[in-house]
Amino acid sequence: MSSVDVLLTNAESYAAGFNLGGLPGRPASAVAIVACMDARLNLYGLLGLAEGDAHIIRNAGGVATDDVLRSLVVSQHLLGTTQVMFVQHTGCGMMSFSDDEVKDRIEAGTGHRPPFPLGAFPDLAASVRSSVTAVRACPFLPRRDAVRGFVYEVETGRLREITDEITDEITD
Repeated sequence: MSSVDVLLTNAESYAAGFNLGGLPGRPASAVAIVACMDARLNLYGLLGLAEGDAHIIRNAGGVATDDVLRSLVVSQHLLGTTQVMFVQHTGCGMMSFSDDEVKDRIEAGTGHRPPFPLGAFPDLAASVRSSVTAVRACPFLPRRDAVRGFVYEVETGRLREITDEITDEITD
């Protein structure tokens, strides 16, 4: 049995006891969380979330890419979120390479070079600050004031806020 087949079996078990079909599409907390896709990061357990509580947007690094901003625009304009939380983490693989290094490797292996940024970063706190600043500067978002950034410590299970040097300025 493949890993996907095991997951499909789990999905059938989940559906057999499912009773949340009446949840509204708007998240109860009005929070959108942008986080790294790392499998060690269990946002539901860490933050005490249940289905329907928050929008969860994940990507490699948990960074504010164009697609994250697109999702936040939909989340705020159509689904009522008013706060954004970034969660990046220690030991992130995105800190272990440079975009050009991996693009070179991909091109050597496939004959094609990715045209999009991979989003590698050398400094975790600076990456969190950069993502918070990108959301605060996005003119398409009606709520840019309640944006906060955090680092999850995979070694301890603790979450710490990154606040220093994040500008409170919102640009139009």
